[in-house]
Amino acid sequence: MELFQAKDHYILQSGDHALWCSRIDGTMNVRPATDLLLAWNPTCLGLVEGLVGKIQLHTDLPLGLILIRQKVLVGQMPGDHKVYKITKIAVIPLSEEEPLDLELELCKKHHFGIDKPEKLAQSPDESKFLMKTLSQIKSNVGAPTKKKVKENKEKERLERRLLDELYKIFMDSDSFYYSMTYDLTNTVQRQGDTEKSNLPLWKQVDDRFFWNKHMVQELIDLQVPEVDFWVTPIIQGFVQVEELVVNYNESPDEEKNSPDTPLQELTCVDDIHPRFTVALISRRSRHRAGMRYKRRGVDTDGHVANFVETEQLIHVHNHSLSFVQSRGSVPVFWSQAGYRYNPRPRLEKGEKETIPYFAAHFDEQLNLYKKQVIINLVDQSGREKIIENCCTETILTFENVQTLTDAISDIIADMRWGCMPSWFSTEDLRCLGKCIE
Repeated sequence: MELFQAKDHYILQSGDHALWCSRIDGTMNVRPATDLLLAWNPTCLGLVEGLVGKIQLHTDLPLGLILIRQKVLVGQMPGDHKVYKITKIAVIPLSEEEPLDLELELCKKHHFGIDKPEKLAQSPDESKFLMKTLSQIKSNVGAPTKKKVKENKEKERLERRLLDELYKIFMDSDSFYYSMTYDLTNTVQRQGDTEKSNLPLWKQVDDRFFWNKHMVQELIDLQVPEVDFWVTPIIQGFVQVEELVVNYNESPDEEKNSPDTPLQELTCVDDIHPRFTVALISRRSRHRAGMRYKRRGVDTDGHVANFVETEQLIHVHNHSLSFVQSRGSVPVFWSQAGYRYNPRPRLEKGEKETIPYFAAHFDEQLNLYKKQVIINLVDQSGREKIIENCCTETILTFENVQTLTDAISDIIADMRWGCMPSWFSTEDLRCLGKCIE
């Protein structure tokens, strides 16, 4: 995929597909590849692997285009679907300023005989050079005040610091993965339940784990088929894929070396022993994600902090086995102030206020995963006991409410058929009304 720089746009191009990103207002549009001929003096900056999306790190800074600069193959899922990990990114400010050295691999088609990007960046055409010189003369005539200089320096420091953090997120964490053909956001069970195989990959994904959705929302909103090529769903989490062969009939080494063991004819392993694909996929939800101690508990949409779904998958002989677990913050309103080791947790809302949002969280869990087995990993004593007590009481209340709701539903169903339980009296009906309230 080639990246071009023109006067008013950055242009991504791959085959017949082209994406134009404005350097004036940051808007993105898909256009025919032949429109490159209409761009003002397009210059190829190098090759990239794909598009992450668009982001604004701060209101005082321009929009930035995040590109995949380098990837590494993690493995192949059943069906020869390749999975990649993002190892390096490039961030281009969508502004009229000249981009910094992006360290991109140079395109042999446009940079024949050039080994270093610096040579390309240091040879602007004459008209561009004159325009830049003229703007410098104008700026020198109206010399900025010391206050303006200080503001610019602070802005530059802020931009550098935020960009450094963004690079660290991608390059140091090793936690961003994607596939062009396999849906990493959905478990094998969900993939089997859906009937979306004819849709583009990004329309099949589980919205919770579509990490870069907000960054490509502008493209999605265009609602044209041409955007399908540019929208690549990325997950945050972990992916490992391994292949192994199990020889059930293989004798221990001591038996092989025994003179009593008859010689066996050597055969090809692939002919008689199955080849297993074993994968581990962890997906972190994009809802209520954040730093530890900064993101805790549940929100008003029923999302818990740092929710992760982990799938263990084994594939053999065209059969897939999948075991799924999920984890998340305790679904009550609580927080921890500060970054010191093990800060004391505190409750933000009482049990009565918490129940609706606790219920919203588990309603979604039950809808997605059916029967739930809850394992409480909160410390049963000490600082975390206040959270453990609140969690236990809320679970019991939730179960009682669910049981009462089921009973009420059964009674109402019987009443519709004209059947009143023998034990049901007028007083019970009055109590039922109070319960519903």
